[in-house]
Amino acid sequence: MIKTRIINADDEDGFNKAAAAIKNGKLVAFPTETVYGLGANAFDSRAVERIFEAKGRPNDNPLIVHISNIDYLNNLVIEIPSNAKKLIENFWPGPLTLVLKKSGMVPDIITAGLDTVAVRMPDNPVALKLIETSGVPVAAPSANLSGKPSPTSAMHVAKDLAGKIEYIIDGGICSVGVESTVLDVTGHIPIILRPGGITYEMIEEVLGKVDVDRPSKNMEKPRSPGMKYRHYSPEADIILVEGEKSKVVAEINKLVSSAQEKKLKVGVLSSEENCRLYKADVVLSAGSVNMPEKIASNLYDCLRKFDDLKVDIIYSETFDENGIGSAIMNRLKKASAEKIIKA
Repeated sequence: MIKTRIINADDEDGFNKAAAAIKNGKLVAFPTETVYGLGANAFDSRAVERIFEAKGRPNDNPLIVHISNIDYLNNLVIEIPSNAKKLIENFWPGPLTLVLKKSGMVPDIITAGLDTVAVRMPDNPVALKLIETSGVPVAAPSANLSGKPSPTSAMHVAKDLAGKIEYIIDGGICSVGVESTVLDVTGHIPIILRPGGITYEMIEEVLGKVDVDRPSKNMEKPRSPGMKYRHYSPEADIILVEGEKSKVVAEINKLVSSAQEKKLKVGVLSSEENCRLYKADVVLSAGSVNMPEKIASNLYDCLRKFDDLKVDIIYSETFDENGIGSAIMNRLKKASAEKIIKA
């Protein structure tokens, strides 16, 4: 077992050791504005392989490479299309990942053998400093066990990966709370492969035209993280209930009562507006429907709290899919394996 060291982002000596560890093939978890990432030197195939081992991640699930300045792109991709340049100008640093044609320097293990690589520049000073200090681009998926809710705090990371990685840099709570938007810009019309912190509407405003991918459950190779497998899932089964507010509340309470009769400990994930209307054993508010950004930032923490409280089943409201709501519902649908009841 590896001795995992948690260091504060303000600990200069510890931080420099973590940056050196990245360069020398070790694994370091670090904060971004979206979620905590599990980083390795993107040019070191063995270090990247250790990411898959630590997470228990399928090796056909590609990784995102994080950079701290545009110059890194010269070694990672063979071209930057005009659409990509517009997006970089408007959204980097930020929660937008661009899928581009990869260069020969990018190891196949990062891209699952695809001819493209996913790259982003995070909008977090700790992440940017770590990449810059290490001197290498950093391959990094979310710093959690594969399939589990992503980590938005250092303690989330420690719960999943302590003993498996060398360093965790504690940079506080992640502000966005859901992973980056992934956008394929290799074709004539860019395609959103995964919704995230940069919304469809924001991209459309810059480019004028953008498509949304509809992934098949039978796809052989996902083009982006989060496309093929069940993700973001708490230990308990989660079931989504959609419909009009009054009907949703009534249906969830009916489901709660039925589950409790079977001696199950029941959780409900609710909006702030409805949380007092439920009679479950554990009711958690993700936030107000008027503040979807807050719901996004709270989502994974709520799912992890259900695990901590050892509920047996979770019923969840659904949320408006406009704006960042698209990312929220994408994560909830993945977490529930598309188990949805219409009220």
